[in-house]
Amino acid sequence: MGAVSDGGPFVVSRGEGAYIWDDKGNRYLDATAGLWFTNVGHGRAEIADAVARQLRSIAHFSNFGDFAPETTIALAERLAEIAPVPGSKIFFTSGGSDSVDTAAKLARRYWHEMGKPNKRIVVGRQKAYHGMHVAGTALAGIPVNREGYGELMPDARTVEWDNGKSLLELIEREGAEAIAAFFCEPIIGAGGIYLPPEGYLAEVRQICRDHDILFVLDEVVTGFGRIGGSWFAATRFDLQPDMVTTAKGLTSGYVPMGAVFIAPRVAEPFFAGGVWWRHGYTYGGHAGAAAAALANLDILERENLLAESARLERSLHEYLSPLAEHPRVSEVRSGLGAVAAVQLADPAEALPFVKTLREHGISGRAAGVGAMQFSPAFVMTDDEVAEMAAGVLKALG
Repeated sequence: MGAVSDGGPFVVSRGEGAYIWDDKGNRYLDATAGLWFTNVGHGRAEIADAVARQLRSIAHFSNFGDFAPETTIALAERLAEIAPVPGSKIFFTSGGSDSVDTAAKLARRYWHEMGKPNKRIVVGRQKAYHGMHVAGTALAGIPVNREGYGELMPDARTVEWDNGKSLLELIEREGAEAIAAFFCEPIIGAGGIYLPPEGYLAEVRQICRDHDILFVLDEVVTGFGRIGGSWFAATRFDLQPDMVTTAKGLTSGYVPMGAVFIAPRVAEPFFAGGVWWRHGYTYGGHAGAAAAALANLDILERENLLAESARLERSLHEYLSPLAEHPRVSEVRSGLGAVAAVQLADPAEALPFVKTLREHGISGRAAGVGAMQFSPAFVMTDDEVAEMAAGVLKALG
């Protein structure tokens, strides 16, 4: 806060496609699609018009009890059609942090209804990020995000991010009868963009299946196409998760919204009758946000942007991976999904480097410990990716 007060804010005035403009009229390539979310690109009047039409009819009411706006029902039905597990239920939230906390609470409540109330431990991974609510902060493997708060959630545990054996060892220590769920980002996002080792996702999925632990995929970043070529990593890798947490790409960030995909196994006790799940959000399933999401899904499908994300997966790797040869770069992580990280050799250079990038026409962001995040809109062309890579090289000097 002090640094921003001293240096002043970077004021974003407008956006179009893969570009944004500041309040002085300078144009920048948006290397991060806002905060991973502007999948269809900036300036989509179609989404704004859809929201405006909905707000003129009814902006929102409530989704508690038996209330539901028709637009929200239409979105739930559409999401159920693309759900990684057929027959899934959709629970709407206000964003990704809400989605993670929802899944954490539901996992515990599910086991309570199944007669196993001692299954309360939720497990995350080193480097992982799961939002900023209490459960997500406790689950995440980023210790600095927990500094100064004390113990947020005593039943949260952390295992190594890239080693299935570490999960098995935890199960042996704690006992499967005490563990409710394992939370897993298919690609670790804000923690630095770390790609899963070959076979890792299938391995931990099977471990959870073998020990009767709910498998929760956090696809707030990778969902709705950013995994490259598929709606979800769950689909691309055939993981059949018990729950999927989503947000960002659901509306491409035009309006805040999140959703949890809940497989039939987990949903069944709550639809059998006689069980209340006392959980929800004032703006969960907001009708205006639902209209934005429907318009966003229309664009993704009509313009075949899942295929464009797969193209970006290849082009980001092609244009950014050579930067690993630069002496100021220790590693480039790319080749899976429309994401990449350029890891600086000196992590202390990361925050100043963000401002250096702006001098070369790129709006960027630091992630993890000393990495530069790249997660552009699916509409970014290969020429624009090349332009972005050239700008990064100039900034490196």
